[in-house]
Amino acid sequence: MKNINYVLLSTFAAALGGLLFGFDSSVISGALQSIKPFFGLDEVGLGFSVSSAVAGCAIGAGSAGYLSDIIGRKKMLIITAVLFGVSSVGTAIPDSFAVFVFFRVLCGISIGAVSVLSPTYITEIAPADIRGRLVSLNQLMIVIGILVAYFSNYLIQGSGENDWRLMLGVGALPALLFFVALIFAPESPRWLMKKGMNAKALVILEKIGGKAHAKKEMEEIQNTVNEASLPLSYLFKGNMRKIFFLGLMLACLQQVTGINAVIYYAPVIFAKTGSDPFLQTVLVGLVNLTFTFLAIWLIDKVGRKPLMLYGAAGMGIFLLLLVTAFITNQLAGYFVLISILGYIASFAASLAPIMWVVVTEIFPNKMRGTAMSVAIAAHWSCTFLVTQTFPFILEQIGGEVAFGIFSALSFFTVFFVWKYIPETKGKSLEQIEVELGIR
Repeated sequence: MKNINYVLLSTFAAALGGLLFGFDSSVISGALQSIKPFFGLDEVGLGFSVSSAVAGCAIGAGSAGYLSDIIGRKKMLIITAVLFGVSSVGTAIPDSFAVFVFFRVLCGISIGAVSVLSPTYITEIAPADIRGRLVSLNQLMIVIGILVAYFSNYLIQGSGENDWRLMLGVGALPALLFFVALIFAPESPRWLMKKGMNAKALVILEKIGGKAHAKKEMEEIQNTVNEASLPLSYLFKGNMRKIFFLGLMLACLQQVTGINAVIYYAPVIFAKTGSDPFLQTVLVGLVNLTFTFLAIWLIDKVGRKPLMLYGAAGMGIFLLLLVTAFITNQLAGYFVLISILGYIASFAASLAPIMWVVVTEIFPNKMRGTAMSVAIAAHWSCTFLVTQTFPFILEQIGGEVAFGIFSALSFFTVFFVWKYIPETKGKSLEQIEVELGIR
């Protein structure tokens, strides 16, 4: 018998990291127009004010999983909560662009770390039959964080000459909430067993699902953690190499299809249409939230693979409509808004939550932290590439080229998922390992 309240509270504590992920990733969008003249930035400098954080994301993602394998998922999440608070205050106070960039990188390290740690923790604590929904809850919190950032920016903009300082500084409040919630969360039982602390793991597993559930889980987990502390080179050996490549590719495709170019630069894109960029950006956040709820409702019913296939196809189609708007110069009115909202809806109901679910599911217990670190570091490296180049392409080459590339990659994602990604719905992590041949 599952103790759903215990599971939900533990999941919620970790998923607050997703809230900060979303908030700190997108709050910069409202500050860009003020930061640009304050620091005297050109288009390249403006891109770097965004992408510097993304570079930090790659660092945080690349180290968090490995460190969490050593000291524990919970301790690393707590450290990340502290870094979120420091970076929020730090980006709000500088008069020097170099200092601003330093704290943006620190903010990125926090985002990158939590992007690995939160879904990994939730995956390792969640019962198999609701794991998809619980890991997707992390994505829901990311979306809520994005929406909160958009609303916050909308309310703060125009409040003073340097309103960007308040926009960035308010992130310290959810960081404090994240820190407090984590104090009461348990450690991952799978990590505890990996470290030989079986008695502590048993207590947590019994709280999650009762004695029968705990006994069954203990037996299955034990068979997959006997080869703990494997070297990084194990990722590139035998069947593990194929599985790691699939996770790596899926993590990268989620980003190179353009989502963060739209999220980060939404006000800049909407400004080109002559509309209210802040108000329309709030609409983007609302659509993102609505269709994330749809994904959470469907993921353990329909499965991971069908949602990704239909969602990636929808992304490609709506991006083609956006390309048409730029080619025909039909940027006024609602055509661009409808195209972007359709793209966001397709992404939110598919790749947005499901990439995090599938990647954590297909990596084995004995290498999950390390494999997640490498894959998500690559994910953030792709984000850096997109966010650094997008403003230049948009201004100097044209939106039809930028969104045309994203559309082509969306359709490639349809093929990749159809051909290579396995369905993992309703299976225990240990069962997935057996079916993939990596136990």
